[in-house]
Amino acid sequence: MTSDDVWELASPHYAKSNVICQDDIVGTLCRSAAYLPVSEATRKGSRMTKLFTSARMLFVLAIFVLCGVQVCAQTVPALENIKSQTELETTVTTLDAALFAAYNQCDLEKFASFIAEDVEFYHDKGGVTLGREALTDAIKKNICGKVTRALVPGTLQVYPMKGYGALEIGVHRFHHPGQEATETVGEAQFIHLWQYKNGAWKITRVISYDHHDSAK
Repeated sequence: MTSDDVWELASPHYAKSNVICQDDIVGTLCRSAAYLPVSEATRKGSRMTKLFTSARMLFVLAIFVLCGVQVCAQTVPALENIKSQTELETTVTTLDAALFAAYNQCDLEKFASFIAEDVEFYHDKGGVTLGREALTDAIKKNICGKVTRALVPGTLQVYPMKGYGALEIGVHRFHHPGQEATETVGEAQFIHLWQYKNGAWKITRVISYDHHDSAK
């Protein structure tokens, strides 16, 4: 609907009595003109158009904000929509890539969005870390700007956990950007337990073990 279609004019002097509804991004919008002088109807139409445009902009902005936090952070299928092993492997591979992209870029907010609040993290060298806040804080202190992670190709294994989510097993390596001459590349095996709950995939348990220097 164009601005010319918003108001139907019955004569050069008066707007036709009518209720006009239009589907819009914020719902179905209705507005009425009841024998208003043409100039006033036009002015009101202009004000209404600006109002609805502002409403659309605020709605879209809210969506972008939500996407940055959680709602649009995950584009993978829900657990109940995964019908094959291939689909499950694709889902977990996508989650792993998104999780460690945030890890490598020190995007702590996004990283935390993949971690359950009551996560349990078991590390064979560092001990036990309990809770999302403590784990995220450890990443901030020990990883950001110091370490990046890379999955070793061909090592990822994914197993279904009925009614819960998936088990991810693999091998990854840890690099020290800018310090390659003095720092070795670390390697370890890992187990991630993913849970699908309340519309999102999150890690509830981590076991990180067999840490050693990678063979060159």
